[in-house]
Amino acid sequence: MEFTRQAEATSLGSGTLDHLDLAVTEFNRAYSLKPPRAVLDAVMDYRRKVDALLKGRHTHRQERELLAFADWLSELLAWLAHDLGDARTGLAFATDAFVHGQQAGHGQLCAWAMDASASINLYEQRPVKARYAALKGLIEAPATHPLTVRLHAQAARAAAADGDADGFTTAYRAAEDAYRLLPPRSPRRFGMDVLPLADYALASYPATSFIWLGQAEQARQHAEQALATYEAAPAASRSPSREAIARIDMALAHALLGDPDDAVALGHQALDSARVVDSVRHRAGDLTSYLTRRYRRQAAVKGLRERLAAADAAARPALPATTGA
Repeated sequence: MEFTRQAEATSLGSGTLDHLDLAVTEFNRAYSLKPPRAVLDAVMDYRRKVDALLKGRHTHRQERELLAFADWLSELLAWLAHDLGDARTGLAFATDAFVHGQQAGHGQLCAWAMDASASINLYEQRPVKARYAALKGLIEAPATHPLTVRLHAQAARAAAADGDADGFTTAYRAAEDAYRLLPPRSPRRFGMDVLPLADYALASYPATSFIWLGQAEQARQHAEQALATYEAAPAASRSPSREAIARIDMALAHALLGDPDDAVALGHQALDSARVVDSVRHRAGDLTSYLTRRYRRQAAVKGLRERLAAADAAARPALPATTGA
């Protein structure tokens, strides 16, 4: 009887785990709709609370659930830190999410963490580390889950960033093959359909990749497809930052094709986004740098560059040191 009592002993309130599930669901819904600074502060508060709960008394089943909530919160913190321009903190939280996913015995959680790590490393211009993260995630991801499609597409994008055209083609074909194997019913993540994440990756990652590989016409076609996909999404799942990046990809394609006027116009549309996070500003910097080199004398190019500089200045400082993982 004492063995049984000890196995069931817990200091968790009866509704604690249900409350955490509702909170993480709301944080995921708020991610694309609210300013990242405000969301990060709230998520960080909950991450600390879960850490305290893990140090308390709980059953083994409850521990696995708490580890999973710690993973979800750290994965979201990785994206938020990245959005605020703090890559080092973002990568630290992605690692934390991966470790807690392992401790929870939940491979899919580990794969989500490596998806975040791959993206952050790409924006930090570390394509080898990005590809490694994507492949590490693929080891953990279920074969018939949209996340597998996304991770193959991440590996393709990393290959393109490294100038490996053959590697891009191979990985992107793997993403397309995985997409064809997806089951009729799409899984959900905190109440949201995750299939669009695979659709977005197949549409937008090639656009960016073809930019990096210098194939402007193919980049333009994929960027147009990506933007159409984003704009067709239900209002609740629209992503202003993804739409902005698709416009920047299209702008870069137009610039490569010798059309600076459309490139500048698309650049301004991207900066009109309701969510100009660090990834948007980073890609806009790629655009203005290229336009400045090729069309230095055009006043419109200078105007776009000055607008981006103002957006960069408004975004700093991003994170206080106390929020690091």
